[in-house]
Amino acid sequence: MIHFNKPPRTGNEDKYVLEAMNSLKISGDGAFGKRSQEWFEKRYGCPKTLLTPSCTHALEMAALLLDIKEGDEVIMPSYTFVSTADAFALRGAKIVFVDVRAETMNMDERLIEAAITPKTRAIVPVHYAGVGCDMDVIMDIANRHNLFVVEDAAQGFEATYKGKPLGTIGHLGAFSFHETKNVTSGGEGGLLLINDERFSQRAEIIREKGTNRSQFFRGMVDKYGWMDIGSSYLPSELQAAYLWGNLEEVDAIQNHRLNAWKMYYTQLEGLAKKGLIELPFIPEGCVHNAHMFYFKVKDLETRTALLEQFKAQNIGAVFHYIPLHSAPAGLKYGRMFGEDVYTTKESERLVRLPLYYGITHEEIDAVCDILMKWSAC
Repeated sequence: MIHFNKPPRTGNEDKYVLEAMNSLKISGDGAFGKRSQEWFEKRYGCPKTLLTPSCTHALEMAALLLDIKEGDEVIMPSYTFVSTADAFALRGAKIVFVDVRAETMNMDERLIEAAITPKTRAIVPVHYAGVGCDMDVIMDIANRHNLFVVEDAAQGFEATYKGKPLGTIGHLGAFSFHETKNVTSGGEGGLLLINDERFSQRAEIIREKGTNRSQFFRGMVDKYGWMDIGSSYLPSELQAAYLWGNLEEVDAIQNHRLNAWKMYYTQLEGLAKKGLIELPFIPEGCVHNAHMFYFKVKDLETRTALLEQFKAQNIGAVFHYIPLHSAPAGLKYGRMFGEDVYTTKESERLVRLPLYYGITHEEIDAVCDILMKWSAC
């Protein structure tokens, strides 16, 4: 069996989790939590970062920080995970979906401006497969219309756009450390990147159930109290400890994933030249992070048949999102702006192949061999 994913585990996670269990700060913001946040702030030049129990929670915090309320509108792609929309729909916002670019599956920045109304408050680009959206255009639109930008960089850890780390370009950004991501904090986990310092102090309060508890522990106030709305967005120290084990070996993890990605690309180039599949496209100025390797086939029928062949050989190849705008909740809480020219059609063609830290050359060869035999039929 070749699994689609295996959570990254580098060797020290067990030791660090046990150390966290024996500490006096098991509930969070202990030594591993602070160490991890400092690592991100230093590596990405970000004013402030806050670990969260998941990327979903980081996005929910972003919606609270922006004071999103009923009647507001938030623009995003339909081709994304439900959390991108949920975070803002929970605050009462109407989700305005726009079509994607076929070549990257990222939101088509050329459609954003026409989708803006007096009710629009924010734009939420999603960096699909760790390939950056056109952030220059998106930030220019946001600045001219006085809108906020929240980068859903769930898949964007260690990827860049014109030399800038994804997640650090908008006003706020969110990373995911789910077990399917490049690094994990033991199953779930996330990070809120605060790039606009106006949000720093309030973010701490929202994260601690609406209290100034963080300031109390730093000795800035002699007692803490209820200051604002908030929720329990503090991850346990066990999550941070596992994450630190991954972060210590991030270069090894990334090098392995990038080499695996290149192996797939090289072996499958021949099929692409024959027009049997389409390989991933990386725009100029974007450096991807090998978060996933996907390709596209002719249509849904072809994909269904191909996935059955992978399944028969115990290979965990899968498809991805069902577009949100056509889902029951998408119809209730959102609307599609303009035509769905590419979102549904391209999503039905997409196949993701196994890719994880530790995948072997032999396993990649076996996956590619299935494709070669399929192409010969």
